[in-house]
Order: sequence, then C-alpha cells, then structure tokens
Amino acid sequence: MSSNSESAHYPQRHEDSARKLFSYPKYWAECYGTAQYLPMSRAEMDALGWDSCDIIIVTADAYVDHPSFGMAVVGRMLEAMGFRVGIISQPKWDSSEEFTALGKPNLFFGVTGGNMDSLINRYTADLRIRSDDAYTPGAEAGKRPDRSVIVYSQRCREAYYDTPIVIGGIEASLRRIAQYDYWSDKVRRSILIDSNADILLYGNAERALAELAYEVSTGKSVSECWDLRGTAMVRSSVPAGWTEIDSTRIDWPAAIDKLPNPYDFHDSTKADISGSTPACSDSGQGHGNTGGERAEGKSEEGEKESGDNTNDAVPLRIIPLPLQRKTEFDSRLSYIRLPSFNKVVNDPALYAHASRVLHQEANPYNGKVLVQKHGNQEVWVNPPPLPLETEEMDWVFDLPFQRRPHPAYGNARIPAYDMIKTSVNIMRGCFGGCTFCSITEHEGRIIQSRSEDSILREIEKIRDQVPGFTGTISDLGGPTANMYKLNCSSPKIQETCKRLSCVYPNICKHLNTDHSPTTQLYRKARQIDGVKRVAIASGLRYDLAIRDPEYVEELVTHHVGGYLKIAPEHSEDKTLAKMMKPSISAYDEFKKMFDRFSRKAGKEQYLIPYFIAAHPGCDEEEMLNLSLWLKEHKFKPDQVQTFYPSPMALATAMYYSERNPLEKVRYKSEKITVAKDLDQRRLQKAFLRYHDAKNWPMLREALRRLGREDLIGNSARALIPAAENNTTRTSRGGAARKSGKAGNVGKTGRTRSTTNRRSQSKR
Repeated sequence: MSSNSESAHYPQRHEDSARKLFSYPKYWAECYGTAQYLPMSRAEMDALGWDSCDIIIVTADAYVDHPSFGMAVVGRMLEAMGFRVGIISQPKWDSSEEFTALGKPNLFFGVTGGNMDSLINRYTADLRIRSDDAYTPGAEAGKRPDRSVIVYSQRCREAYYDTPIVIGGIEASLRRIAQYDYWSDKVRRSILIDSNADILLYGNAERALAELAYEVSTGKSVSECWDLRGTAMVRSSVPAGWTEIDSTRIDWPAAIDKLPNPYDFHDSTKADISGSTPACSDSGQGHGNTGGERAEGKSEEGEKESGDNTNDAVPLRIIPLPLQRKTEFDSRLSYIRLPSFNKVVNDPALYAHASRVLHQEANPYNGKVLVQKHGNQEVWVNPPPLPLETEEMDWVFDLPFQRRPHPAYGNARIPAYDMIKTSVNIMRGCFGGCTFCSITEHEGRIIQSRSEDSILREIEKIRDQVPGFTGTISDLGGPTANMYKLNCSSPKIQETCKRLSCVYPNICKHLNTDHSPTTQLYRKARQIDGVKRVAIASGLRYDLAIRDPEYVEELVTHHVGGYLKIAPEHSEDKTLAKMMKPSISAYDEFKKMFDRFSRKAGKEQYLIPYFIAAHPGCDEEEMLNLSLWLKEHKFKPDQVQTFYPSPMALATAMYYSERNPLEKVRYKSEKITVAKDLDQRRLQKAFLRYHDAKNWPMLREALRRLGREDLIGNSARALIPAAENNTTRTSRGGAARKSGKAGNVGKTGRTRSTTNRRSQSKR
C-alpha cells in the first residue's frame, strides 16, 4: 500500500459508526468450541485437540478468567470470534524459552502489562519497592519485569522473529506518544519504538482488536490496518494528500499574514511500512533486539530529526495551528503534528503543550489523528475508538467466564481476585477529567453502560458460581459508582465538544444527571434470591449525587455498611482547580445530605474522605490549610496518598513542566508550585498525618518557617504539641530517609540507591 493509495479516500475505519463486535464472520477454528479455560500449556492444548494457537496473549498478571481482568476479556472475545487463544502468564523473562511454550501463533502475539502499569505495581510514590503484588498468586513480588510490555515484546520477537506483535492494556495506552517517566525522571519515547511492536491498541481495545484479528485472519498484514481507530503505529512517513495542522510551536507570531509554503516534501517510499518498520537498535537489524529492556545504541536525546533520505517525495499541505479555523481544508484528511520527541525531551513547555493537545483530541467524534516524529520515524496515532454500545457491552460480559483463577494456581490466593470476585462492573469511562487520574486517557470520557438485565444476570452467576459466596455483592460500580447511563443529552453537541470535563468547572447543562436508572438497578439487585446485601465500593462523584437526593437516600439507607469512602482530594480551591475537582463546598453539601439520610434510616454512618498530598500547584501553605480543615472536622487519616505522576496524565505534565496545561501554554506562562524534592513530598504527606508523632519534628520546622508558631503548643487551636525534649527530634525525613528506597529505575529495570534524588535531578 503506497502513500498515494492510502490518501485516495477518507479512511473508512475513521467513520462515526462501527461494526458490531459480534457481527464478524467466525474464523474456521470455531469448530473446536469453547475452552473451559484458555490453555496455558501444550498439555491443555492437546486436550482441546489444538495443534497450534491462532493468537497468544502474553500478560504480566496471573490468568484469572473473570471480566475484570483484561486478558480474560480479550481472550474470550477472540475465542467467540472463532480463534484459538492461548495465555502465557507471568513468564520468566531472562530468556525467550517460556515464550515458545505454546508454539508459534498463527496470527500474532498480544502483549499486555496487565491490569496495572508494571512500574506503579512495583514502586510507591516515594520510589520504594513494594513488598507484594496483588495480581500474582500468593501476592508474590518480583514476578513481572519493569516495563513489562517492552520486555515481553522483545522476548516474543526473539522467540519468533517474523510473528506480528500487538501491544495493549493500560501500560501501552499511557505511553503511545512521548511521555514523562517518573521512575527514570525523563521523557521517554513512544513505547512503540522501544517495544518494536507492530501496532499499539489503546483504551479498552475490543473494537480495534476484533477488527484487527479479522483483517489479519483474511490475509492482510498488520501494516494494512494503519487507519484503525484506537491504534497507533510507527511509520516512515505520513500519507500523501493529507493536510498537516502544525502544532509544534506555542509562541506563534501575533499575526500570521500568509501561510507557509503549502508543499513540504515528505518521503513516501516507505509509507506502507508501519509497525513492522525496524526500530533503531544496536545491530541495526530491527526485530533482533535482545535483553530485558531495549538496548539503546543511540540515546533518546541524541536522535537526529532528519527526514527520510529518498528521492520519492509527495506534496503535503501544512497549516499553522492558529490558522486552522480560517483555512478551508478537508478536516477528515488532516492530522495534528505534535512537537517531536527531540523537542519535548528538551523543552518542558512544549511537553505541556503536547499533553494539552492530546487531551483536547480525546473525543472520538471529533478527535484528529496525532503524529509525532521520533528521529526518522513517525508515530501515527489514530482517533480514539468509538464507545461500545449497550448490546456490545452485554455481549462482552456475557462471554463464558469461569469467574475464578486458572486451576494451575491451586489454592494460592490472588488478592486482586479476592477483591473483585463478588463485584460487578456496570459501566466504563469517566467524564470527570481529574487531572491526576488515567481513566479518561485509557477508557475515555464517554460512559458505556451495560443493560440492567445483563447486570442482574451477572449477579445471579456470582451467586451460583463463585465458591464461598455469602450473599454480599461487594460492589456495583466501575470507574465511578454513579455515572451509570449518564451521558450528553445532545448527540450533536457531543460530536463537537472539546471540554476536558463534563463536570468542571461546573456541571454542563447538557449532561444528563438523572440517577434513577442507578437507583432502580440497586433496588432490583437487592431483590435477587440469595442476595442479602449490595455494597457500593466504587468512587462516588458527590457533586453529581447531590443533584439527585432520591439516589443519595437509596445509597445511604441500603448500600453503606457504616462507612462510605469518598474523595474530595483537597480543601483549597487553588489546588482543587489544578485537579479539576469541585469545591469543598460540594463535599459539605453531600455530607449534610449523607448525615440527614443516615439519621432518617436510624443508622450511625461515617464518610471516609481521601486526600492527595504534593499535587502540582499545591504548596506548603495549602497543605497547612488542609491540615487545619482535617483537625476542624476531627479527621485523622490513617492511609494517605502522595501524588503519583502516571504517564500521560495532565497533572503529570504539570509536575514535569511546572506549567498548567489546562490553559494555553506559553513560555511566559506563570510557573506553578511543584513539590519534587522527596523531603518536600514527605512534608506535604506529613501535613495529612498531623496527628502522627513521627511527623511532629518536621511539622514544627515547617510551621516556624511559615510563621505559624501559634499552631505549635498545647492549646485547643494548636495543630501539633511543642517538643518535650531533644531526644525525640529527628532530622527532616527522619528514619524514613535511611530505609530502603528504589531510587532511579534504570534502563534495565534494576535500581540504584540515591540520596534525595528529586533535588539532584536536572532542571
């Protein structure tokens, strides 16, 4: 496929309609029927009568055949399409041996880091190594490599050089373009480059995966699926005939009198090479990478930004970003050029700008293709996937899950399974837009809801199939408990909307906030025979809940077991604005409603609020005010959270750049406060645990520095007591500074000890 043929028409797969998941012709292997469990060994394949697998999924999680585990969802979906699907779970990665255990897949490898990002799974926000892994039998730590997707992909390439590799899951989704990496404290290039994968599927990827599997099974190459929504590929050039919207700068001249030369010549000779383009490697052989993580012959910072050296060039029309609304062009045949990897790695302001653009293009109905140059290669990111319709969601959740771990694990406990085995996911997505959260980057902002009947059927399955079921459904929810069936009331407005949140800075007037479907669902769930109690454990969007007092009363009366977890995250408006969270007054209003309905129900119940320390934009004074708010309301948090910069989140862009991507980014934009030094982060966390005597020495120092010695002493208004003697005083950071700490996470995933890594980082 050449560039010119690619540009002959608007990509059909970008249209605002999609083929139903269950409508594809079945692959010939459907004759083998349904496996009790997807096989993890050749013996299991033999028992099923299989001589080979069509698709093999490599995952960093234990295989749990449950709809809350990604490998089970995509595996069962592919099985329903007629494919023979095998699972390689948590393989040893010191060689490619275990990656050959099921033989060579006929179509492709699917590689995922599991339900959690492998680095967040292993390291705390203070970069200490975690002692357990909830997605591993026996909670055993160390069963997955750092940057699992990269490592597994390279081992798959070693095992079967010419087999296509498809990467997906949250770890891949959040790294589809250049992204700040908290663990190495630098901007890393797209995971497509380092993994040497052929294609990346982002989000809940059923739709893209179904289309890809079908196309490949008919004989097409992965590179021919270059225009699949919800995917990204590495290309050597962009298609001919497309219009480029140049968004590589942030300080354009005040007035642009004329367009630049509309014909910029880009190479087209390799345009048909997408994910299979050999990524730069030490040997220069592309797919021949070895080692636990990609051996990088050239540093990421040292790659040259030159174009491809060929004589076959094609015209490309370029429009500066400020002129896109003043220029006529076919928007369907256009893409936005982001600042290149080489630019964002050295320019934090451009990084913040690129992050802002990515989030503005997150609406599947108007989002554009994004292109980012990495050296001589282009990372081509297609528009987000169209959300699943209710009947498709029902079909996915009705697949024949066993709802338990694979028998190979015996009686070993898998904590993540224990937590969700009696819970039900009723929806996907979140339109809240909280800047510190990765849900919207992964699942999207449009709510995808199951039907009531589908949910009730699953509750009955739990009752009948889950061993030891006691009659309690532990949760009816999803990313958010009370967004079920809440969507934009105007499809026309939704198609053009570019808001980052439907509820911030205010609840959009076009948003349907009627909770009655959720209230009705709760009532019907409680009536199912064998169900004694239905708890709600998912996070609650309280600014929405107060719009529907009937829902709050239903929740409080029947679904709160004494405590309800809720996340105001902070008390101060300045910090809340950087989080895109509602004012604390919304929490106060919800609490009044919660207390009133609890009294009416004759129950003594409490809210358990959650807060975040060291969020970008939050300084010591803001944390002090939060600490005083906690004291006033008699809260003494036991478990507190320090901001964790996950890849691609808007708050992560704030953290790295010290600029606010919620607003148009300029070089002269006022920088925001960011606590990067480990001592600063620990101090902010200490303000949340003001009642812990271990924190008093550093809090005393901070209060004196802030001129608030009046808060030290034994008076009723004091925050902490005065020091009794010098023997109890510790240095700032205390003993924690001496404890084991992960430090910098190197390229191989190994760690080295550091002292105050954040304060020594290059800025």
